[in-house]
Amino acid sequence: MASSIVDAYEPVNTLKPFGDEIWIVDGPIIGFDYLGFKIPLPTRMTVVRLGNGSLWIHSPTELTQPLKDEVDALGPIRNLIAPNKIHYWWIGQWKRAYPDATVHLAPGILKRAAGHEVPFDRALIESPDSSWNRQIDQILVHGSYMTEAVLFHRRSRTLILTDLIENLESDRIHSAFFRALNRFAGTIHPDGKAPIDLRITFIGRRRHIREAVRTMLSWAPERVILAHGRCYPENAIAELKRAFRWVGNLER
Repeated sequence: MASSIVDAYEPVNTLKPFGDEIWIVDGPIIGFDYLGFKIPLPTRMTVVRLGNGSLWIHSPTELTQPLKDEVDALGPIRNLIAPNKIHYWWIGQWKRAYPDATVHLAPGILKRAAGHEVPFDRALIESPDSSWNRQIDQILVHGSYMTEAVLFHRRSRTLILTDLIENLESDRIHSAFFRALNRFAGTIHPDGKAPIDLRITFIGRRRHIREAVRTMLSWAPERVILAHGRCYPENAIAELKRAFRWVGNLER
């Protein structure tokens, strides 16, 4: 039902180049459980090939055999990243397929997933893991509801976000109710941002997220990958300043 309400970014389950040594994979539409509703959302993962030829997978989507064949042709998978506590669903599937890969979990995932089998090797912390240090920068953005790991791939100048910006295109939503819901949440392109309920969790923590956004800007990204909705293949700095204007003055 969710897939009939929101269009996926076809073709799904296939690699799409996004920059130098970085790809995205658009996955299926999911029904996210929220306050008794199934909120339809498109999904997206990111694949980075590190300097040693190994692959780094962010927010894995469903692993199909054709996608596995494509990914295997790029190189061996060494790192699987679950960047916040609502982006871990397919981690177990990928770990079973790639048992030698290291699973990195954001804070809060194991508690949220209690009762479910979620593999865990290392926690995501403030500084990047040594296996991708100096290739992918990392910070953690802490809210009262969840913590999100924000990543920056230096070689392609690409910032990788998960839920801190959502940017859904209204013409892809075939339900007046869900279009209105996303407009209220503030997640409709071209003015996508963090959903209002997530922004509320940063009340009292504006200084922290403001400093985090300043760090993102200091990396001078050229493009931004989002997990939900239309990405920003250009004008990254302007889009970040627009999407995060709710945190206050970003000038130092």
